[in-house]
Amino acid sequence: MSTVTEGRLIHTLRHDFPASLVVFLVAVPLSLGIAMAAGVPLGAGLIAAAVGGIVAGWLGGSPVQVSGPTASLVLVIAGLVHAYGWRATCLITILAGAVQLLLGAFKAARAALAVSPAVVHGMLAGVGIIIALAQLRVVLGGSPQHSTLANLIELPGQILDMHGHKVMVGVLTITVLLVWARLPQHVQAIPAPLVALLVAAGTAWVFGWNVTRIDLSGAITAWAPPEVPVGDWHHVAGAALLIALLAGAESLLCCVATDAKHTGPRADLDRELCGQGVANMVSGTLGGLPVAGVIVRSTTNVQAGARSRWSAILHGLWVLLFALCLGWTIKFIPMEALAALLVFIGIKTISLGHVRKVHGHNEVPVYLATMTGVILVGLAEGVLAGLALAALLALRRLTRVTVDKRAEPDGRVHTTVSGSLTFLGVPRLTQELRTIPEGAVVDLDLNIDFMDNAAFEAIHSWRLDHERLGGTVTIDELHDEWYTMAAGGGRMFPAKSPPKAPGRWWLPWTHRRTDSTTTPVECQLIQGADEFHKRTAPLLRPIFTELATEQRPSHLFITCADSRIVPSLITSSGPGDLFTVRNVGNLVPRAACDPSDDSVAAAIEFATSVLSVHTITICGHSGCGAMTALLDRSATTAELPRLNRWLRHGDPSLTRLRADHHDRDAALDALCRLNVQQQLENLRTYRQVDDLFSAGQLKLVGLYFDIASARVHVLHPSPSTGVPTLLPPEPNPR
Repeated sequence: MSTVTEGRLIHTLRHDFPASLVVFLVAVPLSLGIAMAAGVPLGAGLIAAAVGGIVAGWLGGSPVQVSGPTASLVLVIAGLVHAYGWRATCLITILAGAVQLLLGAFKAARAALAVSPAVVHGMLAGVGIIIALAQLRVVLGGSPQHSTLANLIELPGQILDMHGHKVMVGVLTITVLLVWARLPQHVQAIPAPLVALLVAAGTAWVFGWNVTRIDLSGAITAWAPPEVPVGDWHHVAGAALLIALLAGAESLLCCVATDAKHTGPRADLDRELCGQGVANMVSGTLGGLPVAGVIVRSTTNVQAGARSRWSAILHGLWVLLFALCLGWTIKFIPMEALAALLVFIGIKTISLGHVRKVHGHNEVPVYLATMTGVILVGLAEGVLAGLALAALLALRRLTRVTVDKRAEPDGRVHTTVSGSLTFLGVPRLTQELRTIPEGAVVDLDLNIDFMDNAAFEAIHSWRLDHERLGGTVTIDELHDEWYTMAAGGGRMFPAKSPPKAPGRWWLPWTHRRTDSTTTPVECQLIQGADEFHKRTAPLLRPIFTELATEQRPSHLFITCADSRIVPSLITSSGPGDLFTVRNVGNLVPRAACDPSDDSVAAAIEFATSVLSVHTITICGHSGCGAMTALLDRSATTAELPRLNRWLRHGDPSLTRLRADHHDRDAALDALCRLNVQQQLENLRTYRQVDDLFSAGQLKLVGLYFDIASARVHVLHPSPSTGVPTLLPPEPNPR
């Protein structure tokens, strides 16, 4: 027990302790700036940072996420303080924490991930612009207005009437932040916000500039209990729910983003939501801001090498010790420097990377609608507008139908319908299908993921009309067989999932559904080649283009010519993987045998000397016709002299068969398995194979395919000889 404790202590001191110091240096200036932007006592930001680190870090579900006050809630908090006062806002924070705790207890955390990232990024960008405009007025020596539009209108006049020293402090702070981001990585280990505030404070003190000082005296220790808001309880409950949802969604999205940045345990989202709820209840009780997971601090924590939740907890302790013991040092920081820091942070929330991501998914309108709504109307209204637009766009995508028609040189019309076929798409679908000329031969590909009854009736009615007028329609469904099921009287809406169409290219011809009742045998190859050109070739063309000039197989695969054996299917291999030899009985004639055979020997020689394969595999199978002929050669091959001569190469396998097999089926099965082992030993009679095998440069592998159970058995190497040895047949899995 002591060893485990000592190991954990060393691990914490090595990784989490230094990471906690880095996060602490980032958290202090950001917490002060967010409190100032929200118009609350500056100590509330430090209280929230301490509680977020200690309580949320201890109880939360993420090992590396760091919680604290967040800029995304600045607008909500500022509005609540203006409407109800600060102490009443603290009670609303407690209620919001209780809501989060209940949501986490009822396992509702995953629902927050349904929010479109475009809405989240648009909300953050809108909040960032509002904060930047408001704090820019502070940098210019004024005070922020309650309306973003008013801040924007009055900005030009304030720029013309700038206040010297205060503006210089703000410009100096932003300059340091910009320059620091371009310095070497080892220099950037010191957080840029801390450096910027220290430079601004030191410069203002040295030159005696007239700036606004921060007063934190008594802000931590002068505690007052939260008070009940005076007003409509419907609005109070709505405010608590808004804080709970916004803070919870940001925390959970931050969890998911942070999981992608480290290799440790994954986050428990429900536990994280419960931890955030408890932290908000504690923060509100102590007079702190609402708490949420913060991506800037969490990313800093991961980059600093944090491995466990102890980094977040220790960072909270450092914030608490700083507020209690060194809070007096904050008075040296100019208020304008903090405002400039907030301007910089607000502008950085407008990330071009986020815009590119949402543009790639055609969600820029959602991003812009959310951002504009937050700026012009309000946070809740902007988020709701973004969610509504995202839902409308999603509905539009689900109901969008694409119909592509292409006339082939032989006069056929190839038509592809893509999307989700619902009653909303029927008008466009019907219009496009009716433009196909009467009497045309139509290949209709349905590349769809859903089809309701209205869409089926539209396609089926058009097909019947087209065929009645002399045309031909061949329908091929590339994914789920919605049309086939409906046309055959099957259920359109399965209980659990839509019907899955069986794979196409590997199905036997006799199992494929065609519009005609019979297909001539001589035409099936042509039909298969045509299907390959339409369906498979476009997908495999890049691979074949790469393989066109050179083959680089890794395996020589020797198997039976039996039509039931498909090497690429049972080995999940692709073009260029296997150099394949197929013959009756998967036989390998011994070197210098009589009668001689150069076919298999040439393949072995070419594969080992030219292609440099590193594995040779012999694959046998159950019910092998060649082994049946060996057991009963006189009756089976009496009138087949060439086959009889070839099967002599299997005589050593027949010799290995024990004479005590009275049951013919058991004897056949044993012979099929023993034949694989015998052919592996025959490979060693080739000098090139034996030399490479002895040098460890070539592996010999045996496979046995049980056709009835579709199961591949592997022959494992013998510890003494290294040659694969036959194992007893494995029981079929249930």
